[in-house]
Formats: sequence, C-alpha cells, structure tokens
Amino acid sequence: MTMAIEAFSEARFPLRVSFGTSGGPERRTEIVRLSTGFEHRNQRHRHSVRRYDAGSGVRSLADLVAVLDFFEARRGRPTGFRFRDPLDWRSCAYGGSPSALDQAIGVGDGVTTEFALVKRYGLGTEAYVRPIAKPAGDTVRIAVDGSEVAVGMAVDPATGIVAFAAPPAEGAAITAGYDFDVPVRFDMDQLTVNVAAFEAGEIPSIPLIEVRP
Repeated sequence: MTMAIEAFSEARFPLRVSFGTSGGPERRTEIVRLSTGFEHRNQRHRHSVRRYDAGSGVRSLADLVAVLDFFEARRGRPTGFRFRDPLDWRSCAYGGSPSALDQAIGVGDGVTTEFALVKRYGLGTEAYVRPIAKPAGDTVRIAVDGSEVAVGMAVDPATGIVAFAAPPAEGAAITAGYDFDVPVRFDMDQLTVNVAAFEAGEIPSIPLIEVRP
C-alpha cells in the first residue's frame, strides 16, 4: 500500500548540526577535447546543485537523536526541507548583516507587482544569478529606489516572491536583503546509526541534496 507524502516541509534541519556540515555547490560540465587540442565545454544545467554531508556536523549523541527524529518525520527521501548552509546563508557578504540594498531583484515598470528574490555571485554580465526560494521571512528587508519600505508589500517565505500592493513606479530599482535556507532532501533511504562506533569516533554519513521546491 502506497501513502501520499508531503513533497516539501517548511521545517528546518537542526541548526546546531547544519553549522558543522561539509559540502557546497556542484556543477555538471561536459568536456570534449577536439582534434585541434582545444576543448569544447558545456554545462548541463543552468543552476548549480548543492550537496552536503550532515554527518560531519554531528558532534554528540543528542545531535544523532535530533537527526534521527528529523529523518523519520520527513519519511526519509520523499519530503524536502529547509537547510541552513553554514557558509552561504545571507544576501550580504560573509560576516555582514543583511540590508535592504544588498541584492537587486528588479526594476519597476508601473505594472508588475511581484518580484522574485535572487542572489548574485560575481560582477557585471558574468555574474551568476541564483534564485532564492526559501528566505527566512522575518529577516527580509525591501527597498524601492534606495528607501526601505515596511508596508504595502508582503514576502512569501515558501517561494521567495515579494508582492507589492501597488506596482512600483517605472524605473524604480527594487532591492532586498535577507537570510535564507537551501531546499534539500535526504539522499538516502536508510539512516545507519551505530552508537558503539559513534562513541569510538566514527561519524555516520548523512547525505543531503538540493531540490527545486
């Protein structure tokens, strides 16, 4: 008998474990070396996919129990969830505090009322623009033409969409600052826990992979 399972949960993976996790973005690149000696390089996907191993963040039996509880509540791989990347979780530079001017998310045209949160890596036309779908809702700050606004707009923490009650004026720059999570799922069906091995210094592997919610 099969069972309908929620595709994504807004629950966040235990923070004390996530801040000790290893991992980061992965790019898939096909490389063909031509007879001339030159290479033809092609990326298979527009966006990188982040992979993590939360096993390196487990420091105690209490951490293991918290992960076990979280794993069971998500039913393993079927349900996605929020994960706080220990290195990249804010719209600003590492070590700073978000401001409403951190990231450009659009320009008003007098008609559009919804804008999606993004984060840029690099400068100019070569910058990579990453969609941010899971902001921490209570941290999002929005500015229009350099002036922070607190009324007349709402942010959906489940999608990263900023909705204005009235469309920003034509040519008005819309910017944002925020904390955010990465949508991931467990990349395993079995969580193998050996208490004796853990006490001897062996930490279990707990693979996570980014998903598109």
